[in-house]
Amino acid sequence: MTEGGLTHIDATGAATMVDVGDKDITRREAVAEGLVLMRAETLAMIVDGTAAKGDVLAVARIAGIMGAKKTSELIPLCHPLALDKVAVELAAEPALPGLRVTARASVQARTGVEMEALTAVATACLTVYDMVKAVDRDVSIGNIRLVSKTGGRSGDWTASAPAP
Repeated sequence: MTEGGLTHIDATGAATMVDVGDKDITRREAVAEGLVLMRAETLAMIVDGTAAKGDVLAVARIAGIMGAKKTSELIPLCHPLALDKVAVELAAEPALPGLRVTARASVQARTGVEMEALTAVATACLTVYDMVKAVDRDVSIGNIRLVSKTGGRSGDWTASAPAP
């Protein structure tokens, strides 16, 4: 770790993969979330299951799980992890209007699963966009964030502010 606290930068300033070889294998879990905002009519179509491309929620859930499993291929310095569990939930929130996407990832490993949970959320959100873009080009994705993490040397952590 450099003096400023960045773990993926070596003493010369070059990008580097963190050496986790000396860390203990512990159970680690991370929860992430994000929002997909859309017109009320688009949300109703998703909830009613009438989208032309099929079951938006089911496809996005599967895409999120697949995204988590591919994290180390997408994020250059992430360690590949044999995930124990990835769960993706998509909840309609008519007040937005939109969907709240939540992913929970867990593993027994030397490094955390925060990036896997975040990648699951991002992939699920992008899949929702892809499936409804023909009827709603104003869909927006945002507020993707880590909500909590447990395990590892740095201990447990929970976001200080409630979700928007």
